[in-house]
Amino acid sequence: MFSTATRNFVEEIDDGSLIPVSSLIDSDKLVPLSLVVKRKRFWIWQKPKYLPTDFTLSDVLTGDTPLTPVVVKTDFLKYQGTFGDNKSGNFESNLVAVNLKVEGKDTSKLQSSFGSLKKEEVDVQKLLRDSKDKILDMSHCLIQQTREKSREVFAVVKERIVTTQPCSVIEEVQEGGQLGELLSFCGPKSTQVSVKENSSLHKDSNVSLEIPAHTVIAYGIIELEIKLNGHYELEKLRGHFQLLSVLSADTRSSLLQLLKTTMEDREAVSVLESVLDQMCTGKTADLGEVKEVSQMQTVQAILNLLEHSDSSPTHSLLSDSSQTPSLSDSSQTHSLLSDSSQTPTLLNATHLIISAMDGMTDECLSVLGSCCSPPVLQALQILVQHVAAGSGETLSLRDAGLAVLTEEELYQRTESLFGHSKVTLKREEDTLRTEMKEQPGYLPLVMSITVKGLASLV
Repeated sequence: MFSTATRNFVEEIDDGSLIPVSSLIDSDKLVPLSLVVKRKRFWIWQKPKYLPTDFTLSDVLTGDTPLTPVVVKTDFLKYQGTFGDNKSGNFESNLVAVNLKVEGKDTSKLQSSFGSLKKEEVDVQKLLRDSKDKILDMSHCLIQQTREKSREVFAVVKERIVTTQPCSVIEEVQEGGQLGELLSFCGPKSTQVSVKENSSLHKDSNVSLEIPAHTVIAYGIIELEIKLNGHYELEKLRGHFQLLSVLSADTRSSLLQLLKTTMEDREAVSVLESVLDQMCTGKTADLGEVKEVSQMQTVQAILNLLEHSDSSPTHSLLSDSSQTPSLSDSSQTHSLLSDSSQTPTLLNATHLIISAMDGMTDECLSVLGSCCSPPVLQALQILVQHVAAGSGETLSLRDAGLAVLTEEELYQRTESLFGHSKVTLKREEDTLRTEMKEQPGYLPLVMSITVKGLASLV
């Protein structure tokens, strides 16, 4: 009952980033920065399993200083859902001397009333800074057990949806059936004997599950990449940008111009993100979603550019959906398996940048579109790296990479870009300093990804 209710909840309100809690027992384990084991299944179409553990990230680190996450709490929504299912059927048979009729009906209803919900979200930027020099204890039993299994990876809880008051899940089931039978036969001298029997069965059940306040019903994770020396990274992104930076100068210039054109239209960004998302998940891109001619031209141009630049001979970005690989072909079978070691592709790298763009505010996207010249992008890259480091040190405008920001108009655009991304840019004479605002959420992160991605094309 509980797992069905949480699954229905996630399917109704989320686009795939949240994981429903499958058991009330797991709720207490899912605290911010708690460790979850993600177990990938054998076949690619099977969803992974998520196994909450009794440990947090601090528990498996060396040293005595635990991580202290900043958790932002916000009102999420008020939820009440009712889901029903009606099934009925009948069967009738006329044999030589027997008439048989069977009817059945099954009705079920699940009502979930979670009430007002809170969202608790870890400040990922602070987590990245605090984790910079941390090392995992490779002798920890949980680390050793998981590393022995190639299809299991670690993840950290970065957000969760929590109830604020006692609530309930009610399941009502009504089952009914009826059996009718007529048996007749004729004896000597036309004597007729008949037996008629009717029977029915009804079963009703009404089960109510009371859920206490502060129960976790859904959560989001960020995966860990563990190195042999105990160092780890959260969602490694560097490999994607390296793929872009080694493209030919003409290809980088063309792709940068196409992405700049896309940024001028918020809807075009969302459309392109949707198309690339379909392709990254193995689906054939549905260009029927693209309504505007200009959007279609831009999307098609980007896809063609990626297709001609992709060095992998076995991967076609614009593949014919009618060409389905045979499961009997061993060379194709590997692509159907869930492989956690899959290397980034140009498609993944471009999707990463577009997804980050899609997460930016309209104002931020508009300002960034006017800052896409190579010198400005290189200066912005230096600034976002400084933000990520979180050192608080000052930067000199006399440095060659930042000299372009001495122009007042360009500096004002940069200040606006960072301001819309919840980062304060302070200038004192010939020096610059960045400072994170309160409760920045993901805005600094998506700006950083977008800027680094675009700068890799310069």
